[in-house]
Amino acid sequence: MAESTTGVHRTGAERDAQDLDLTGADWRSGSQGAGDVQIAFVEGFVAMRNARRPENPSLIFSPAEWRAFVINARDGEFDLT
Repeated sequence: MAESTTGVHRTGAERDAQDLDLTGADWRSGSQGAGDVQIAFVEGFVAMRNARRPENPSLIFSPAEWRAFVINARDGEFDLT
């Protein structure tokens, strides 16, 4: 069964993200290989999932959204301390 992104509403070019088939995606973990988050680059989008629960829905990012996320993470915007 293909992993679905159903339930995510997107507009414009990002609407295609709803139809992504993540079944054969090449999922990658962090540089140490021990992280709980995995990402895959699929058809121009970036998919992110919880490696401990890969059966759960994935988050789908457009290239612009992914770039903003990475820049803000590097700047510490999401630090909890």
